[in-house]
Amino acid sequence: SENTLCPSPGAMSQAVAKEIPQEQGEGGSRRSSWGLLVTAGVGGTLVALYAVATPFVTPALRKVCLPFVPATAAQIQNVLKMLENRSGSLVDIGSGDGRIVIAAAKKGFQAVGYELNPWLVWYSRYRAWRDGVHQNTKFYISDLWKVSFSHYTNVVVFGVPQMMPQLEKKLEDELECNARIIACRFPFPCWIPDHTAGEGIDTVWAYDLKRSRGCETKSLEITPETES
Repeated sequence: SENTLCPSPGAMSQAVAKEIPQEQGEGGSRRSSWGLLVTAGVGGTLVALYAVATPFVTPALRKVCLPFVPATAAQIQNVLKMLENRSGSLVDIGSGDGRIVIAAAKKGFQAVGYELNPWLVWYSRYRAWRDGVHQNTKFYISDLWKVSFSHYTNVVVFGVPQMMPQLEKKLEDELECNARIIACRFPFPCWIPDHTAGEGIDTVWAYDLKRSRGCETKSLEITPETES
């Protein structure tokens, strides 16, 4: 009958009263879930940005700042010009994204780069592999002040004025007399360059340490024996 199929008004009101809190509870639960997802997403993004940015920002907080500024095509060519007729090992101090090291390796040098930023080191290794010179290149994550460059005969430096006096002394103490140091963008304060190439920001200065240090290669003098 109709009485058994249709609920009474009182029953309907009770049913509606039960449904409303349930729907509100489900909506609140959904909003809470979305809020947690948004919070986690924002937090993860901030952590990722911190991980990426820290290696770039940290050098700027050091006493001597050595920021990453990519070498121009003209600078690379000028560096290679200063390496003509040179042999031996090569090191790039503050190698950045590895373009100087890779260019030198393509010219036959066993080239090494030291860079404090791990992201740039990993990218340099990838570029060396991509360009087919990974067997002639090595890249290290290291602070230049904690490395000895004594076994290198060719040194490339992309420095800033604040660090050049201290680096000049370090290289003079560590390198052999046959070493050549190539400075890009900023010259060394005391040494007199033996060669220069380029102009403006693309200028490079080459210093032969045997002259800058005053070293002279002396031939052995053979004194003939006197007959008694």
